[in-house]
Amino acid sequence: MIILIKNGRILDPATKTDKTADLLIEEGKIKKIGEKIKAVADEVIDASGCFVMPGFVDLHVHLRDPGFEYKETVETGSKAAARGGFTTILAMPNTKPVVDNGDVVRYVLNKAADVGLTNVQQTGAITKGQHGEALSEIEEMVEAGILALSEDGKTVMNAGLYREAMMLAVKYDIPVLAHCEDKSLAKDGVMNEDARARRLGLPGITNAAEDVIVARDILLAKETGARLHLCHCSTKDSVTMLRQAKAEGLSVTGEVCPHHFTLTSADITRDDANYKMNPPLRTREDVDALIAGLKDGSIDAIATDHAPHSFDEKDVSMKRAPFGIVGLETAAALTMTELVEPGHLTPLEMAEKMSYRPAQILGIDRGSLAPGKTADVVIFNPREEYHIDAEKFASKAKNTPFHGRKVKGCVKVTILAGKVVYER
Repeated sequence: MIILIKNGRILDPATKTDKTADLLIEEGKIKKIGEKIKAVADEVIDASGCFVMPGFVDLHVHLRDPGFEYKETVETGSKAAARGGFTTILAMPNTKPVVDNGDVVRYVLNKAADVGLTNVQQTGAITKGQHGEALSEIEEMVEAGILALSEDGKTVMNAGLYREAMMLAVKYDIPVLAHCEDKSLAKDGVMNEDARARRLGLPGITNAAEDVIVARDILLAKETGARLHLCHCSTKDSVTMLRQAKAEGLSVTGEVCPHHFTLTSADITRDDANYKMNPPLRTREDVDALIAGLKDGSIDAIATDHAPHSFDEKDVSMKRAPFGIVGLETAAALTMTELVEPGHLTPLEMAEKMSYRPAQILGIDRGSLAPGKTADVVIFNPREEYHIDAEKFASKAKNTPFHGRKVKGCVKVTILAGKVVYER
């Protein structure tokens, strides 16, 4: 299929391109970028006033499949991804059964290929059953196609075992994605430890619960040479340690989620489980540090930590509800509204944080619009204003604190390998 995208603002971080031009797609590849391209096309898309960017790459998605299909499935998660402009998503391993062997890896990848709406990649759990006691079948999972290791949802508290996993990650040249949480410090906390938590009578989680493991993991990565990626950074000291690690030349990267650069614990005005996520919403000081980290490159990527749950699971006190919110269908708009509009990031830097750098971290040939590259493309209208409506989500889940929030920017078209998979 030949697709001609006309008059869009082409944003390609890989080639530092930021210009208004046409883009031609042939046989699933980027064929040409130029002014007033003349071609006989099967579809012509007018992208006037829109950003044309590499398809977004999300390093942190919970598809819940297998085992928790009442929350989300590979199919519904893929639909949500396409609607959000994501052409590659990395699925976390905390399913049932846990993704700790080759058979479960193949199940997810085969199911995603059948759905065909987004490029689903899979992480493998670091330990069997995520129990933290013995390493998973790592070589078997690498052969089945995992692109990273992660214990996401948990931290491997046994530092010696974790070091062994890092050494295997070096051997197989895959990154380790770290959920940094010292459970002995977090205990039964449900939100940030501060005056708001005390006012609501809810148990808190201190910054140290994250920071202690960030420090440990960076030191272990330094010793082993592992490529370490810090998931959902939420504290000012996490940013400081990331900055220091990069200055030292270590292969350490980090991500931040839209909810962590948009909301603070002060936004929690009542016991509402749609505001319960892990790590929790922090203070204004932490948010400002996260934004500064995005601006100066200390934080490499924006990821969603898309964590769907059923209505009944979230319609209880924060003390009993599971952690997590959905994010695939709100991430781009929140990034535009909270980061690009105020001038914290340029549109080209938005594409870098949501497309190019995540692809680099994952080691995949995506995130670029250069001729010859796979035609994963998102057309994004930065001007459209609307109120987020969770009832219109493609995801099975509606658990979001952003329902009704006014935002600016929406995905108009998502193209996966030269095929339109979503059109607004």
